[in-house]
Amino acid sequence: MKARLSASVLVLKDDEVLLGHRIPALRFFGDYYAFPGGKLDSEDGEGEEGLLRCARRELEEEVGLKLGASAAGRLRSLTTLTTPPFAPKRYETRFFLLELREGEEVHLASGEFDELRFLKPREALQAWTRGEMRIVPPVLLFLRLLLKHGVDGLEEAARAEGERLAEGKLHPVYFSPGILLAALSTETVPPATTTNTLLVGHRRLYLVDPGTESPSEWARLDARLDELCAEGARLEGILLTHSHPDHVGGVHYFAKDRSLPVLAAPESLEQLPLDLHGIPSRALKQGDVLDLGEAPDGSPHWRLVVHETPGHHRGHLAFYESRYRSLIAGDLCSTLSTIVIDPHEGHLATYLKSLNRMLELEIETLYPAHGPAHPRGRELLLYYIDHRREREEKLLKVLREGARELPEILAKTYDDVSEEVLRYALRSLVSGLEKLREEGRVEVREGEWILK
Repeated sequence: MKARLSASVLVLKDDEVLLGHRIPALRFFGDYYAFPGGKLDSEDGEGEEGLLRCARRELEEEVGLKLGASAAGRLRSLTTLTTPPFAPKRYETRFFLLELREGEEVHLASGEFDELRFLKPREALQAWTRGEMRIVPPVLLFLRLLLKHGVDGLEEAARAEGERLAEGKLHPVYFSPGILLAALSTETVPPATTTNTLLVGHRRLYLVDPGTESPSEWARLDARLDELCAEGARLEGILLTHSHPDHVGGVHYFAKDRSLPVLAAPESLEQLPLDLHGIPSRALKQGDVLDLGEAPDGSPHWRLVVHETPGHHRGHLAFYESRYRSLIAGDLCSTLSTIVIDPHEGHLATYLKSLNRMLELEIETLYPAHGPAHPRGRELLLYYIDHRREREEKLLKVLREGARELPEILAKTYDDVSEEVLRYALRSLVSGLEKLREEGRVEVREGEWILK
C-alpha cells in the first residue's frame, strides 16, 4: 500500500497551538482535532516545492491564511512521518512549523473543520487525558515534543524523532489515553498485513495479543516496553482475545522473557502448550475484572472488564476499559474488512449474539485486531450487524433464483469481493448456510443447498 504524500502545519500563536476539529462525517479521522493539512495535489507540483505549495494551499483553504509564494521561508520543516502499515489509507506527511505574526488571524474556511481552537500544549494534552478531546496520534506526538523542548528546541527534537521512527521505532499511536496500539507484522487474512498488539494501562500494564512471530518485531516492542518500565510502569501479564496464530505468535517469547502470566479463555489456553514451557496461566470468564490502578488523569478504580464474545472463535474475549469506555474487540470486528467465520471453529449465530451483546455497553473508542481504532464503537458494531443481515438476504435471493451448489452460490453471493479473498469468503458462506439450516430455512440434499 503506497503512502500518499501530504503536508501538515503546526501553527503557533505566541505559545498556543492551532487545533481544528474535523467534522464527524469525515472517514479519515472524523471527530478528531488535527493540524491544518491535506494530501499533495497534482497542481502543487513535486518535491520540496510541491510540499510547500501544498502546505500554503491547505492553510488558505482550511483556516483562511494567505501566505503567498514569497512567504515560503516562514514555513520551517520539522520532519516527515509515515502512517504505520495498519490503515486503509496511509500518508507520508511533511510537517511544517508556522509562527503567526501580529495581526494574522485564522477562521473556518472549508467544510473539513467545524471549530478552531488555540491551546497551550499542556492544556490540550490535559484535555485529551481527561477524555474531553480526541486528538490524532501525530498531533499528540508534536504536542509532547513542544511541551518538553519548547519552540526553540522543537525543530531538532522533531527531526531526531522522525529519524528514529523511520529506523523502526514503534510509533506512539494512542487513539485514547492509556492504550498504545502497535501494529506488528503477522501472517494474517488479507487485506490485513499486521495484527494490533495493545499495551493497556498507565502504571500497571497488560500486553494484549502479542501476535507477531518476527524477532525483529519483538525487538521493536521490547524497546517500547523497556521505555515504559524505565518510566515507572510495571507489566502485569499477557491478555489474549483468542488463540488464532496471528494473535499468539509472540506469547511464549514475551511470557518467558518478561516472566509474565498468560490470561485468556479456557478454550484459548487449551490450544497453547504453556505448561510445557513453565508459563503460568489464568482462565478468564465473563465479568472478571482486572485492576489497572490509577488512570492517566488520576482517576481511581480504573479497570478492564472481561466479556465472553464467542462466534469467531469459541474462546473469544473482549475487554472493556472503564475510564474512557474503550472496547478491545479482537476479531469481533475490523476497520479493514469483514470478519471470517470459519465453520470448523466459529458459529455465525453465536457471533451475531456477541455483536448484539456488546451493543449493551457504552462504547466510545473501539480497538479491533486489524486496522485503526474506531472513535464510535457502537456505530461500527451496528455496521457489522447490518452487513451480515444484508449478506444473508443476498444469499437467500441467490438460493431463490436456483443456485444450489457451493461454487455457484459463492460466485453469486460474494460477487463483490476479490479473487484473493474468495477462499476466506467460502468459509463465511458455509457458516451462513449452516445458520439457515439450523433455523430450518434450508436443507442439504446430496451436497446441494435447497430452500425449504
